[in-house]
Amino acid sequence: MALPNPAPRAQVIVLNGVGSVGKSSTARALQAIAGKPFLHVAMDAFIDMLPPAMFGHLEGLVFETLTDHQGHPVIAIHTGPVFTRLMAGMRQAIVAMAAQGNNLIVDDVLMEPGEDAAYRALLAEFDVRIVALHAPLAVLEAREAARGDRVIGLARGQIDRVHAARAYDLEIDAADATPEECAALIQDAFGL
Repeated sequence: MALPNPAPRAQVIVLNGVGSVGKSSTARALQAIAGKPFLHVAMDAFIDMLPPAMFGHLEGLVFETLTDHQGHPVIAIHTGPVFTRLMAGMRQAIVAMAAQGNNLIVDDVLMEPGEDAAYRALLAEFDVRIVALHAPLAVLEAREAARGDRVIGLARGQIDRVHAARAYDLEIDAADATPEECAALIQDAFGL
């Protein structure tokens, strides 16, 4: 009896950055140029799984609009146990997908200390690379406003937390770079 072929060692690229920095667009551009198939795992797709009643609910996800000292709107994000379980489930789903040999591009917003290290620990048996996408606040806010599907103030509320004390394998200035240019940098850096 022949043993089943083991799944190939998956590559997992985690894109981290403030909302509207271009993670999803970069992920799609990377899928288009990579030499092998990569699945795109989008945090937003998991958030969309929440029942509508969990948005604005303390058990789920609450966006609180505050004002900074200059009068700009700042969104404070509060998460409850339903949201926390959802994100833990997303990360376990990533592990399960990689265990089957799927190469993945994950777009996430790492807000809490140590989340990058947690990804590395969860995905230790795979080839995991964590990539930062950066842009100045003014660029992020302009993109946020242009999108029309974002709460104004989200970028301002995330910018100081998303990249704080993270260990990256690659950092990209996405302010003036197109998603295709960001994808090419990732492809070149990791031989994709």
